[in-house]
Parts: sequence; C-alpha cells; structure tokens
Amino acid sequence: MLAALLCASAGAHAELGGTMPILANSTAAAPQTLLNGALRLRTLTDSGTTINEYATNSGQIIAYTWQGPTMPDLRALLGKYADAYRTGAAASAPDGNLHASRVVRPDVIVESGGPMRGYAGRAWLPAALPPGVTAGDFH
Repeated sequence: MLAALLCASAGAHAELGGTMPILANSTAAAPQTLLNGALRLRTLTDSGTTINEYATNSGQIIAYTWQGPTMPDLRALLGKYADAYRTGAAASAPDGNLHASRVVRPDVIVESGGPMRGYAGRAWLPAALPPGVTAGDFH
C-alpha cells in the first residue's frame, strides 16, 4: 500500500537512507525545494495519513514525518533502521506499546506517538543532515 505510493515501478524503493526515486506516472506531487535547495520535500498520502519525505539535493532520503488517522508502515519507511527502532521502542516500553516512543541512536532518531486515529511522528538520520539543516526543519 505505502510502497505503491512511494514507488512508480516494482523495482523502485524509497526508504530512510535510500534514494528518492523518480516517479513517472505517479499521483505523488513533484518534490518541492526547501531551505535554499538544501532539501527536497515530497508529500504522499496513505490511508488518510500525510507522509512527508525529505531528501538532500542529491536525492538521499534523510527524514520522514507523518500525521493522520493511521500509522504508516514504519518497516517500509525506516528500511534497514526498522529493526533497531522496534528493539529500542520495545525496550523503552515494557508493555510493548509502540504507539508512543522515542528512540535515539547515533545513526537514526525516531519519534512516534499520538492517540488512536491521531498518529504523528518523524524519523531522521542525524549524521546525514546537510549543513544548516536541523531536526526542527522536519514538521
């Protein structure tokens, strides 16, 4: 479902740390440039949830934000960082509640929470942020 929105072809795959694919024949809007070209932003919608994908000007995806009535597929968004997130979130929530979590690692930071039908969160790669870009730029 989310992969279909993020990918125009079966071979393309967008995930944190990956490359923003070129979406031919896609319903996703063309990326916007932000912060004097330091970032490209593409906004997607999945089951009513808005997902913002942030990439460097070279196309590397360095962050995602989301907000809406359903939780996005974090495994698809986080890619190789998904297992580290799940492990960190489970360790900080002994009851296994992953609906509200903050996982901080040197390679990835993920914040997720909100009441049912009001999910919000963000994930980013701190070491990949271009000069002058901070986590506060992802909203």
